[in-house]
Amino acid sequence: EVPLYDYLKQYYLLTGKWLMEMVDAAQLDARAKRKAAFFTRQYVDAISPSNFPATNPDALKLAMETGGASVLKGLENLLSDLDKGRISITDESAFEVGRNIAATPGAVIYENELIQLLQYSPVTDTVFERPLLIVPPFINKYYILDLQPGNSFVRFCLERGITVFLVSWRNMPPELGAATWDDYIEKAVFKAMAAACDVAGTDKLNMLGFCVGGTLLACALAVLAAKNIEQVESFTLLASLLDFTDTGEISVYVDQAYVQQRERDFEKGGVLNGRELAQAFASLRANELIWFYVVNNYLKGGTPEPFDLLYWNSDSANLPGRLYAYYARNMY
Repeated sequence: EVPLYDYLKQYYLLTGKWLMEMVDAAQLDARAKRKAAFFTRQYVDAISPSNFPATNPDALKLAMETGGASVLKGLENLLSDLDKGRISITDESAFEVGRNIAATPGAVIYENELIQLLQYSPVTDTVFERPLLIVPPFINKYYILDLQPGNSFVRFCLERGITVFLVSWRNMPPELGAATWDDYIEKAVFKAMAAACDVAGTDKLNMLGFCVGGTLLACALAVLAAKNIEQVESFTLLASLLDFTDTGEISVYVDQAYVQQRERDFEKGGVLNGRELAQAFASLRANELIWFYVVNNYLKGGTPEPFDLLYWNSDSANLPGRLYAYYARNMY
């Protein structure tokens, strides 16, 4: 309705289209073109007029209607997120681990320097003889499959008489930064398997691996197969990459120079901050996971909606540096 804003919108859309078409026409090899297209799209997304207070008419109108209260609240949200070191993408006050998220009853039945192993309390009169052991991703906390009662996979299994064990990864301190991929197989997967079998009184398990936990589990099972050890009756993988030939857009960050630098960084240990990976994954869908919240939280002073999955996604964990360097080198 306002010619100036309509002009800005059209100018932005045409400029973005021109930039993307220029990259598409560039004489580059496939890998270089993918990287150029990705970072050009990041730039185009970032310069949208809606991301700036002076060129977002919705934000300006709201500021006038609230007498500047939305601006003040937006600044408070910004300062709070600067203190946390990340953008809030859900109303974190709506969730509390152990109360309304990750609240299925259970207990720690084994632990070492890398993991705690949880066993969930049965809810049926009888249970199947063979339990289920879950290996979740080590870049986030354990409760991806135990969010709220209505969408908890753990609770779903318990209600069907399946005994569930689940690995909870330690949020790594600097002194354990030298832990390796082999350590995670030997001291985490194998130790968890042995403890689960011992408690359940069985010699075989069903196993489930999620995301990079599934990649780690597949490696562990390959080691067992090479040793002719039959300890697993079945295993299921969810969103787990085994063939890294094409790793999608995340590969724009991982090239030889990056991997070599990470190997130098973590040659003697140290930890990779979980926020670094979380930010990289968020950038793959920047408009949805970054700029939407910049506009909503900071320009409009809004509070993001409660969303259990995004709460879990924000609850990242630090990794041993040597483990991460090995993963980047030998997988990606």
